[in-house]
Amino acid sequence: MHTHSVQAPQGDLRAPTEKLAYTIVEAQYATGLGRTTIYSLVAEKKLRTIKVGSRTLIPADSLRGYLASLEQEAA
Repeated sequence: MHTHSVQAPQGDLRAPTEKLAYTIVEAQYATGLGRTTIYSLVAEKKLRTIKVGSRTLIPADSLRGYLASLEQEAA
């Protein structure tokens, strides 16, 4: 039996990378915040969203910026 190993080409986009945007559920897991809190922050314009078709995504930099603002308030 002969097996072939398949190697990903250089520059393969499937390599593990940091997410650029999160769904609502992913944002919940990434931040530890609840669904209601996430939606409230979106409504209060404390988190930005983008729509791709019917999907609502929260850019990763928006989540980071919000969390950083909480750190600054606590300092």
